[in-house]
This record gives sequence, structure tokens and C-alpha cells, in this order.
Amino acid sequence: MQSSKSSLAALTLGAIGVVYGDIGTSVLYAMKAVFETGHVPFTTANVYGILSIFFWTLTVIVSIKYVLLVLRADNNGEGGLIAMLALASQAVKDKPRLRRTLLAVGIFGSSLFYGDGVITPAISVLSAVEGLEVVSPRFKEWVIPLTLVILFCLFALQKRGTSGIGKFFGPVTLVWFLAIASLGVANIAHQPAILTALSPHHAVLFMWRNPATTFIILGAVVLCVTGAEALYADLGHFGKKPIRLAWYSVVMPSLTLNYFGQGALLLQQPDAVKNPFFLMAPEWTQLPLVILATAATVVASQALITGAFSVTKQVIQLGYLPRLNVQHTSVRETGQIYIPFVNWGLFVAIVLAVVLFRSSTALGAAYGIAVTLDMLITTTLTFFVIRYGWKYPLALCIAATGWFFVVDVTFFASNLLKLVDGGWFPLMIGSAIFTLMITWKQGRAILNEKLKHDAIDLRSFLESVFVSPPTRVEGTAVFLTGEPGTVPNALLHNLKHNKVLHEHNLFVTVRSHETPWVGLNKRLEIESLGHSCWQVVIHYGFKNDFDVPRALEHMRGLGCVIQPMTTSYFLSRDVVVPTIGGGMATWREKLFAQMHHNASAAADFLKLPNNAVVELGSKIEI
Repeated sequence: MQSSKSSLAALTLGAIGVVYGDIGTSVLYAMKAVFETGHVPFTTANVYGILSIFFWTLTVIVSIKYVLLVLRADNNGEGGLIAMLALASQAVKDKPRLRRTLLAVGIFGSSLFYGDGVITPAISVLSAVEGLEVVSPRFKEWVIPLTLVILFCLFALQKRGTSGIGKFFGPVTLVWFLAIASLGVANIAHQPAILTALSPHHAVLFMWRNPATTFIILGAVVLCVTGAEALYADLGHFGKKPIRLAWYSVVMPSLTLNYFGQGALLLQQPDAVKNPFFLMAPEWTQLPLVILATAATVVASQALITGAFSVTKQVIQLGYLPRLNVQHTSVRETGQIYIPFVNWGLFVAIVLAVVLFRSSTALGAAYGIAVTLDMLITTTLTFFVIRYGWKYPLALCIAATGWFFVVDVTFFASNLLKLVDGGWFPLMIGSAIFTLMITWKQGRAILNEKLKHDAIDLRSFLESVFVSPPTRVEGTAVFLTGEPGTVPNALLHNLKHNKVLHEHNLFVTVRSHETPWVGLNKRLEIESLGHSCWQVVIHYGFKNDFDVPRALEHMRGLGCVIQPMTTSYFLSRDVVVPTIGGGMATWREKLFAQMHHNASAAADFLKLPNNAVVELGSKIEI
């Protein structure tokens, strides 16, 4: 019983650090962003109204939608947009057209994650360092350079993994939440009446009196729920109970107290609107608070970077991106990975965002469109899961998701007003990545169809080969093929040039499925082809760690021994050249050909040993 409690406490502490680091640092800039829009006259009634809108936005979007509803939609214990997409696509698998549409929508939502992944670290770290301007105006010129140095150090450390510093995430973020709660309480003590803004009637009155203004400022209000998607994305790491316990016991109370503390300060000192968070603190604590805020934003950024690695790996395994160099940074935790291309790609985009926008206020104008569109996509996919997957009545499904759909659409529509002021930036990033994903998926489909059309039937080929068999040599040959039952080019090359065949021959196809995990009992699908030859299909979920040699070890019972010194791996790679009329626009054909050319060899991705041989096939036009 005691170990169960300690385990829950440890998971809750971990959830505070990883899941809520992002939303926890939104207090740095959300309130300032609302009043700096210039659309809200500074009156007591308006301060009460804005605070009430903040509180009920947190309640409706986070407490009710994500914590109570969306967390229920776990895919074998896993969460996130990819897991939700897999659930929705499986729920409508008997409706092919709808399924294709949902897949496209879900993948577009995953692409938007990268746009959010650029803006969030930039605005978080920059807003923390901007606290130096409160300490002394002389530090203003150092804000941008120092922000870039902190971000560079953060991204440079990624290749070392997070196992060493990860244990500090929870404690640092917990101290942060306790600090912002204390600041809130200290300021509320001077204006205790501010707590009446918890009543929704203040929000309703504000919206009733200022409908146009309300619509406009929702684009800034959404900043208070930055990182809400992380609640669902990290479900598999911590579980529902720790995530819910952390939210209701620590995060939500701390955020509420701090926002209301900022409101109390603004009622006393309206000029504090330039940076209400740091001006809440006594002057002697402002520098330590800047340091703590910077540490908290680094933790929040780290969680998002790790999430980008995880999402990329899942998208690769679903076949929407080429195989990239995925490095494992821990011998114990398979989920701790490092993808150099994603890491430095994010860094370059973040540097561009910081240099281009130069302030947290300007970045606030860029933030919102991607995240609200992601929220809208999550709500839409949730409807199809509970309607067609869980078989709930239509009326109940509409009631459960309809209200959130209206809220999400309203927030998204408001954020569209910021499109020209910076909202185009994350949309541009998301759209570019979506184009890459769809191009790769369609290009591979066209290529596979062409290869299948020209392929030789494997069983018939082997029968003809063994009429007059070549010399058999000791050891095992593993030929990786895209489609089972077809002759790989590497086999033809081996017979043509070496004129030998190994003692054992495995024709292996790797399949990824729209489910997080495939157990070892379902990992291998084996068919004997005779003459010590087998057709093998290896099944993986999008969260499984690909390891072909380890999977093939389970064939020992068939008399096929897989040993590093006696096993040779053969991969066939095709040279793709674009042509007109291949099913895609010419520029996308050229893009796919370039991606195919630049893609890393599959040996690293599939954990093949160094003796894997890559055979270049003939040129294939698409």
C-alpha cells in the first residue's frame, strides 16, 4: 500500500514537471497580452471580467474537456493526437472515404504540433528573460542575445538525453507553482474582493457589454491554455490519475491564484500592465524570480522538444515521413530518443521566430492559430471515437462534444484575426511539414504500386531456382522487402554476382499499424517456403521500438539461428526519378525524389548490424 502511494506521488510529481511545465509558464505573458491589445479599457469591471474569462477558459477547456473527457480516449494506455487519430480511423474503418478524410485531418493536426513547438519555447524563454527589464532597464539590449544563448544550450544538450536532468523537472516545476501561488496570495491579500471574479456572471457581463471586444481578445485569452494538448499527449507516460491529481491539487489552484493576484495588482497599480507578473514580486526577489522563471521555461521547452521527437518517430512508423536517424539516449527507457534533424530544424525555426518577432507580446500575436486548430481537430476526432468506436447514442455524442466544438471554433475564429500579425508563421511551418508528409505517403504508395506491378512472384521464383539449385553457403541471409511474396532485388543481385544462396533465407517485411503497441505474441507472421526459406512479416505499433534482429530471434524454434557473425542483411534501395503523369504534381514528384534520395538507410532505423548490405536498384520513374 505504501509503495503504491509513493509511486502515485512520484508519477504526480513527474506529471507536474513534464505535462504542466508549458501551461504553468503562461502566467508570464497571458494577462499582459490581453491588456496590451489596446481593446480593453482599464476599468475595475473589465479586470473582473477578464479574470473570470481566464478562470472559466481554464475550467472548460482544461478541467472539463481534456482532464475529464479526452483523457478517457486512451489507445491501449497511450494518448496524443496520433493515438486519437488511430482510434478514430479504426472506428470508421468500414467507411473508407471518411477514414481517408480523418487521416488527412489528423496528420495535418500533427503537422501543426511543430508550428506550436516553435512558438512555445520562443515565447516562454523570451518572456522569462524579459523579466530582466523589470530588474533594470539597462538589461533590455541583452534580452534577445541571452534568450538565444539559453535556447542554443538547451538544444545542444539534447543529444546527451534527459535521463540526467529529467529528475529535476518535477521539483523545479513544483517550486515554480508554489512560487507563483505565493505571489498571487500576497497580492490578493490587498484586494480580497478580487476573488468574486470566480463567479461566471462577471465573464457573462463582460461578453454581453463588449461582444466585439470579447471576440477580438479571445486570441490573447487562449495563451492561458498553452500546452493543454500535453495533458493528453503524455497519458502513456504517467496515466490518468497522476495527471488529474496534479491538475486539481497543484496546477489549477496555482494558476488561478497567480492570475487573480495579477488582477489585484492591476487594480492597485494600473501602470503595472507592462509586466504584471514580475511586478507582483517585491523588488529584492525579482532577480531570483527571473532565474526561477527561466529554469521553468527551459523545463517546459524540454518537454515540448521531447514530444517533437516522439511524434516524429510515430509519424515515421505510420509511413508519413522517411526514416530519419533516430538515436536512443538511454539503455533503460526506449522512449528517450534524439533525432538530430528534428532537433536542429526546430532550433533554427525558433531562432528565426525570436529574431523576427523580438518580444513575447509580438510572439503572442503569432501564437494561437495552430493550437486552437489542434484543439478543434481533437474535438472532432473525439466525436468519431465515442460515436463509432464506443457506440454511444448520437444525441449523447453531440451533447458531449458539441459545446467544446463551438468553444474551439470561436477561439480559432478569433485567432484568425492575428493571421497577418504573425499567425501565418506557425501555419506556414505546419503546412510545409504537412506537404512533406502527404508527399512522402503518396509517393511511397505510387512507388510501391509500380514495384508490385513489375515484381516477380517469390514462391514461383524459388521453385524455378531449386530445379537446379546454386551452391549453398553457411549462415542466414535476411532480405528486406517492401511487399511480402515478391522477389527482392538484393536476392537477384546476390544470385547474379555471387552465384550462391545461403543455408537459411528469410524474406522479411516490416509492417506498422495504427495501434500504439503490438505484443510479442503477435510480432511475427511466418510462412515456410520450403528449402529452408521463410516469408516473415514483423508487426509493430507506432510506439514500438523497431528492432528486426531481436524480433527474428524468435525463429530459433524453426531451426533458423540468427547470429551476428553468421547472418547477412540485404536491403534494396531504388533510385527514384520524377516524371510527368505519375499521380502527383511535377514539383511534388521532384520533392519526393529528393526526399527519397536524402533519406537515411533503413539499417539504422531497423537496428540492423553493420554487415547490412544496401543494394541500389534500377531507376524507377513516378
